[in-house]
Amino acid sequence: MSTQDIQTVNSKLDMLLVALAVLAVLAGVLGFSLLSEQPLLVRIGLLAAGLAGGLLLAWFSVPGKQFLGFAREAYDETRRVTWPPRKETVNTTGIVFAFVVVMAIFLFLVDKGLEWVLYDLLLRWR
Repeated sequence: MSTQDIQTVNSKLDMLLVALAVLAVLAGVLGFSLLSEQPLLVRIGLLAAGLAGGLLLAWFSVPGKQFLGFAREAYDETRRVTWPPRKETVNTTGIVFAFVVVMAIFLFLVDKGLEWVLYDLLLRWR
């Protein structure tokens, strides 16, 4: 990455808006986490308010607009992805699981073999 690709926030107002947006999101997340004795609806409302406030504050800053534009483009890109059909996904997942089982058995056998060599053969000679 060259130094020309790095973007910094120059405006004091932009820095303040970005900081306030981050604080709003953190307040929503912390409110959701720390107020566990409150009803779930209240906690979800706090989380949603924090996220909405953070997005609203970010929208008024240049870096926030760039980030939200990037997020929108990333979402659009995922909609254009050609996802594999269900049958191919199930087959691939089955192959991965089978490979994991074979490797687990192999590693178990290697472990037991090394244990037998070290403890039963080498240490009994003493």
